[in-house]
Amino acid sequence: MIKDLNQSQLLAKYDIPAPRYTSYPTVPYWTDNPTPEQWLEELRRTFAKDPNTAWSMYIHIPFCESLCTFCGCNTFITHNHDNETSYTQALHAEWNTYVQEVPALKEAPLRQIHLGGGTPTFFSGENLKNLLRPIMAMVNIDPAHFEGSIEVGPRVTKREHLEALRELGFQRISMGVQDFNPEVQHLINRIQPYEMTRDLTVLAREVGFESVNYDLIYGLPAQTPESFRKTAETTIELRPDRIALYSFAFVPWIKKAHRLFTEDDLPKGADKRVLYEIARDLFLKAGYVELGLDHFALPDDNLYLAYERGELHRNFMGYTDMRTDVLLGLGVSSISETPTCFHQNDKQINDYKKRVLAGEIPT
Repeated sequence: MIKDLNQSQLLAKYDIPAPRYTSYPTVPYWTDNPTPEQWLEELRRTFAKDPNTAWSMYIHIPFCESLCTFCGCNTFITHNHDNETSYTQALHAEWNTYVQEVPALKEAPLRQIHLGGGTPTFFSGENLKNLLRPIMAMVNIDPAHFEGSIEVGPRVTKREHLEALRELGFQRISMGVQDFNPEVQHLINRIQPYEMTRDLTVLAREVGFESVNYDLIYGLPAQTPESFRKTAETTIELRPDRIALYSFAFVPWIKKAHRLFTEDDLPKGADKRVLYEIARDLFLKAGYVELGLDHFALPDDNLYLAYERGELHRNFMGYTDMRTDVLLGLGVSSISETPTCFHQNDKQINDYKKRVLAGEIPT
């Protein structure tokens, strides 16, 4: 019985690598996967029940110029930026197939577009516009009830990216920071000096982004209570509107890059938990409000205001202040959902491209 376990026993029992709580059941436990036609019929049926069903779109851009060794996402490492054009063609082909098969997508209100990766700003600012403009021109967007958001890598994101996104109506960015400590950054192959994150944060606010999020990860190699305290204090100094504080899931049997570490390189158990507690305490003392298991927001951020109203929601894109009953995922490995069904795209980029260019739904 849980009541008979002390804290150390609970930590030992539940300190295991597991998927983030984006769905129930989580992806590894999905069964009875729908066929492409079953998935299309599920979308048609959902919109037929209510033509005004609000929906969200997720677009996965898998490209990165280097591999971060902690990463658990679906990525494709390359310096070849010709991929921007060919992948855009594939995304447009997939979208056009959906529009042909489910015309309601053009009329139902689109509340959110989120670009994730990978590194979406692998694309140039101009190519982000080339990707998004044709899609956004075909859907029903009310600017007063729309959120555009994107994950950005400070190492490759420039003013041209931010200005292009603001031109498209995007208001929120999420930065992968992970840790400010140079030794940790070296070990995870993500050299990102403090000044780089600071300057991009300032620039994002200068060009008009309303909300800036930082992703931090605890449980990485070489992290200590002292070093992670400094990372938390530096984060507070830069004052992002939101903070996501994720636990590193060490899964070397799934992610080959994790094999560059051993368990002995990583803080674990109570040593790992104390990293979270240090950061959490500092964030709360600095005026952030805790949302869920690992998210924090400032009291004037829309996410906290939604929490106060009892209108906070969560989907595969994370916490949101907008409820939508349909999430449509475009791109390799993207996940979609309706109230009664999950669907995931092909995880292999070449197979994905081949299938969508042939007019298929790439289940």
